[in-house]
Amino acid sequence: MTTHEYDVVVVGAGTSGCYTAATVSNAGYDVAVVERKSAEEAGHIACGDALKGADSFPEAIPKSKLEPAFTNTGVDHGRFEIPQEDTVLDIPVPGELAVIDRWEYGRCVIDGADEAGADFHYDVVVQDVLQDRSGTVTGVKGTRRGDAVQFDADIVVDAAGALSVLQDKVDVADATFDTNVSYSQFCSAYREIVEVPEPVEWDDALVFKPTERAAGYLWYFPRTDTEINAGLGFQMNEEPMQLVDDLKRDLRRRPEFEGAEVKDKLGAALPTRRPYDSATAPGFLAVGDAAGHVNPTTGGGIAGAAYAGKYAGEQAIEALEAGDVSEAMLWEYNERVMDHFGARYAGLDVYNILSTAVDVDDLMGLLAALPGQKLAEALYAGSTDFSLRLKVVTALKSYGYWGEIWNFYKTKQQADRLIDHYGDYPSSPEGMAAWQSRRDDIMDDVYAVTGADAKY
Repeated sequence: MTTHEYDVVVVGAGTSGCYTAATVSNAGYDVAVVERKSAEEAGHIACGDALKGADSFPEAIPKSKLEPAFTNTGVDHGRFEIPQEDTVLDIPVPGELAVIDRWEYGRCVIDGADEAGADFHYDVVVQDVLQDRSGTVTGVKGTRRGDAVQFDADIVVDAAGALSVLQDKVDVADATFDTNVSYSQFCSAYREIVEVPEPVEWDDALVFKPTERAAGYLWYFPRTDTEINAGLGFQMNEEPMQLVDDLKRDLRRRPEFEGAEVKDKLGAALPTRRPYDSATAPGFLAVGDAAGHVNPTTGGGIAGAAYAGKYAGEQAIEALEAGDVSEAMLWEYNERVMDHFGARYAGLDVYNILSTAVDVDDLMGLLAALPGQKLAEALYAGSTDFSLRLKVVTALKSYGYWGEIWNFYKTKQQADRLIDHYGDYPSSPEGMAAWQSRRDDIMDDVYAVTGADAKY
C-alpha cells in the first residue's frame, strides 16, 4: 500500500473541492485533492451550465481565472414556457448571469487549485474513511488502478458530490453531522449538449418548461446561440421518468432543434433539499453538493459551492493553526454557510415541498398569474412581498386560481418563519438539538399548509 501524508485531504475535484484546496494551499499548508476520474476527464460534470453570481467569486480562484469558460454573458432573464396556459412568462434574474462550458470551467478551477499548490491524485476510488479511537477522521483509503492507496491528514473534506461514499463510511454518531438524508430528497437529472443548425431566438434567456409532473422541469440553456444545454430532472420521491426518452420527445417537438447534433450527454443526481443542518464532525467537513449546498428550486449550486469551499478552507486553516480539529473548532464553518446562503436555501426548500403536493396544471396556472418580478424574488431570494396594487392586479389575472394563490401566500408565511429561525442558528454544537426541535415545529406547519408528505 502507498501512503501519503497531508495537512488536508479533499475528496473531489469539483467547485467546492477546488476552492477548499486553493484556500488552504494559499496559506502554505499541504493539500491533496483526490479525484476518481482521470486527469483528462476531471471537471466533466453533468450541469445545467447556468452560473448565477458570475460577478463574484472567492479570491482563492478569482473570476478572471474562470472567464475562459464563460460562453454566453448576454443572458439576463428566465423564460418560462407554460403550455397549459398557452403563454410564455419572462422573469428577470437578479445579479450577473452567465452560461458556461462546464467542462472547461472544471478545468479552470482545477488549474486554479493546482497553481495555488494543491497536489492532485487522479484515478483514485475512495472506499473507506479512517478514524481514530476518539472518532476523529484521520484520512481515507481506496484504490488507484488496482493498487491500494491511503491518504493520512489532520482534516478530511468531503467534496465528493451528492451521493458521496464517504458519508456511508464515516461514523458521526457522536457529532452533529446531518444524517437525516435520503434519496427522496434528491433529483435525478440528464442533459445533452446539442448543436443546432441556426441561431435560436432566445439566446438571451434561460428557458424552463414543466414536465408532465409538478416536481420536474425541462431546461434549455444557450451556451451560444447555436450550442444549447438541454436537459431535465425530477424529484426522486416521484415516479421515475424516462429521462433520455422524455428529453428526446420534447426536442422533436421544437422546430429549432430539427437537424441538431448531440455533442455530449451525461446524467447525475443532485440535492434538491435544504443544506445539511451541520456539515462538521471531528476532523471532517462536507462542502458543496455533499452538504446540500444547492438552490432546491433551480438546482443551481456553483456559486454556493465556491463559497462553501472558501469557508471550509478558512476554518481548516484556523483549526490547523490551533492544533485542534474538534467539531467545536470547525463549527464556525456551519455558521458562515447558514449566514451567507443556507437560510435562503432552506426557505426556498419550502416552495420545493409545495411543488410536490400540487397538480401540475394548477401550479402552471398559478405561475402564469404571478407578477414576473415577484416570482423572481421568490425563486432567488426565498421570499417576496406584494403591494396592495400588485395584489389587486394578481387577483384580476388569476380568477380560477385564488385557492392556489391563498396556499402560496400561506406557504410564503412559513418560508419567512423558517428563514427567520435560521437567523438564530446556534453558535456551538451544544445548541443544535434545541434549534432543530424548533425548526421541526415550523416544518410541521409547512407540511400542514402545503399538504405535502414529510420530506425529512
